[in-house]
Amino acid sequence: MKTSGISLVGATLLLGSLSACGATTGAPQASANQTVVIAEAPQSSPNWFFPIIGSTASSNTNIQTDALMYKPLLFITSHGTINYHRSLASSIHANAKGTVYTVHLNPKWHWSNGKRVSAKDLVFTFNLFKYAAGTSTSLPWSYAWSGIGGLPQDWQSAVATGPETVTITVSKPVNPEWFMLNGLGQISPVPASVWNQGSLIKDMALIKSVSNTPSARQYRVVDGPYRFQSMKPNLEWTFVANSRYDGHKATIQKLVLQYETSTQNEFLGLKNGTVQVGYLPATSWGARKQLTGDTLSTPYILGYNFLQPNLSPRAPGGVGTAFSHAYVRQALEMGINQKGIINSLFHGHGVVEDAPIASKPPTKFYDPALSKPLYPFNPAAGKTLLENHGWHLQNGVMRKNGVALQFTLLYMSGDPTLTNEVSLIKSSWAQEGIQVNLQAETFSSVIGTANQSDPTKWQMAFWGGGWTYEPDFYPSGDGLLNSGAGANFGGYANSHMDTLINATTNLTGTSAQVTQRMNAYLTYAAQQVPVIWLPWTSSSYVGTGFPEHAKNLHGTVSTFNLVTDLFYPNRWTLRGS
Repeated sequence: MKTSGISLVGATLLLGSLSACGATTGAPQASANQTVVIAEAPQSSPNWFFPIIGSTASSNTNIQTDALMYKPLLFITSHGTINYHRSLASSIHANAKGTVYTVHLNPKWHWSNGKRVSAKDLVFTFNLFKYAAGTSTSLPWSYAWSGIGGLPQDWQSAVATGPETVTITVSKPVNPEWFMLNGLGQISPVPASVWNQGSLIKDMALIKSVSNTPSARQYRVVDGPYRFQSMKPNLEWTFVANSRYDGHKATIQKLVLQYETSTQNEFLGLKNGTVQVGYLPATSWGARKQLTGDTLSTPYILGYNFLQPNLSPRAPGGVGTAFSHAYVRQALEMGINQKGIINSLFHGHGVVEDAPIASKPPTKFYDPALSKPLYPFNPAAGKTLLENHGWHLQNGVMRKNGVALQFTLLYMSGDPTLTNEVSLIKSSWAQEGIQVNLQAETFSSVIGTANQSDPTKWQMAFWGGGWTYEPDFYPSGDGLLNSGAGANFGGYANSHMDTLINATTNLTGTSAQVTQRMNAYLTYAAQQVPVIWLPWTSSSYVGTGFPEHAKNLHGTVSTFNLVTDLFYPNRWTLRGS
């Protein structure tokens, strides 16, 4: 999920391993003064350090932080394939029915306390995922993660059949590629010897109690390239290289994740050299030449951007009953000047979007038939559409049956570009008789409020960057747009959408059949407008804006993963002063 500066692609089943990306252990050790400061998105910070993330903490910031400390079971490449050289698993084999998966762990991987990453650890973490997604837990998540392959309640069992072998069984046949990318690919095992409290209830209670306490002793044992060292709340979080990491050894000895009060403050950090990895705010485009010590890039991450309407009948003012009608959402979409936003705010670095997969970066999942938006910018047509369904303009506001198209849009504070974007949208919506009150809140407040746990507290939300497909790397829509899904924050429910999504996940077939099912889902999503599509723009992987890195820091662009939306500092090098 791309939330602040704010995430699925699949490719060939199992066998996509890129030898050029294989682990290397011979890199020189860094000296203690090799420190890189990374700017966080404005007014956002890591606040959940366990790699099964709670629904109220589902942000890229937390995913990236966890990825520093814990290795994934499967390493997904920028092509959507599995690289077993960089995975904990050395191989996974599915039976013909797609119901049994045998996972072999590579014995080279160890925890920082010297113990081998074992089948016991994988089984323990599997059971945590399954329990966390169940209905019996009262902890702050209703799912382990969105898009989870098979949904954990369909994960029947995981049994250690050897020290490094686990047999995983699901309750019904599933698309193996989807299950591995979206199910097994989401697991980053944790050491059972550290976290196991004797029961799942106690395990979850412990996780909750230390989820935002990285200094807790449990976090001392990791298998990732970095380990937590120290923190200063609302200032910085420091990580140091894990000397016992079995993968590519880091030459960057220390990483400092730096809290930013605003994009202006972050820009000054880039300018004076106190920040080595950051972002150029779109509003500062004209000042980019001042960053003489930095290099700018313009990547596109796999995902899509949107405004999230609250479709619940319990939404304030009855506006949810209005948003629940597809024609109302279509009218709202006609009030979004995507091309104008791209050109005026993002300096041409963006693409018009009208489905859950944007056209950039190019993937085999994007349907070219969607390149022409179904509901292009046309406020007059949007107003007519509402009037044709019985809405009437009264004192500048569309009204029907006691409900007014008048609501509050919560959006992330701290970024002038986002403020300008929602201001433009407010202005064009007014032409349709849709009146909006803009309310800026911190990123954590927006994503903490905008969910269905209490739909009475909000009407529409925008946390700053939409959705990027990680760690659910197969863009099937499960967990996002199916009824009751964990990341279906607006409460959208449609039985036909559920059927189309299920066809992409539960059925095997030829490549043509798989593509046909995906296109059917995307087309229906474009017609339904379950969320209000916004343009997909070139985006920073650490904040809102365009990525910037110090000229003497190498590898930030070449090693950045456009699918997982993760950067790998252990593969960066810092040369000279």
